[in-house]
Amino acid sequence: MVEKKYSVPGISCKHCVQTIQMELSDLDEVSSVKADETSKVVTVLLSEVEAESQVLNLLEEIGYPAAKELT
Repeated sequence: MVEKKYSVPGISCKHCVQTIQMELSDLDEVSSVKADETSKVVTVLLSEVEAESQVLNLLEEIGYPAAKELT
């Protein structure tokens, strides 16, 4: 498992959090996802690091592009 964290400045409300968590959790390679409205951080647990591009693409598709990866 690989944990990735992303800064997502577009998170502004609970609806944003719910949308992100619902959409990303539909990806087979995502074991867990947590979006935080206060810190504007999305944390995902991936079954394989190669799935990271799918996560980033989906975030952009649903209107919440990641500004950067956090360490």
